[in-house]
Amino acid sequence: QVQLVESGGGLVQAGDSLRLSCAAARRTFSSYIMGWFRQAPGKEREFVAAINWSGSSTGYADSVKGRFTISRENAKNKVSLQMNSLKPEDTAVYYCAADSSVRLARSPTEYGYWGQGTQVTVSS
Repeated sequence: QVQLVESGGGLVQAGDSLRLSCAAARRTFSSYIMGWFRQAPGKEREFVAAINWSGSSTGYADSVKGRFTISRENAKNKVSLQMNSLKPEDTAVYYCAADSSVRLARSPTEYGYWGQGTQVTVSS
């Protein structure tokens, strides 16, 4: 079982930056891909970004491309999401996810492990 813990959420103003972190607890699987998803009240969970553990491949939703950056650290057992130029529409609960697939995935159904989420609120 892969246990994921998110951190770094908070309340910021539009245009500010936040950095989210996701760490795998108890056991590390270097072959797992990692993804970030978000869900706003009344909306479906949507894909934000994903990365393979070598760091050689990344993917982003069009809505965040150019503003958000996903990266790895700590011997590939941890991933971060740097969020710049935040907008009120970025407000959501952000979830970290992991999957055993080698290839990047964008659908929540393709990820088998999830964290509890961290709240990000962007005010006008």
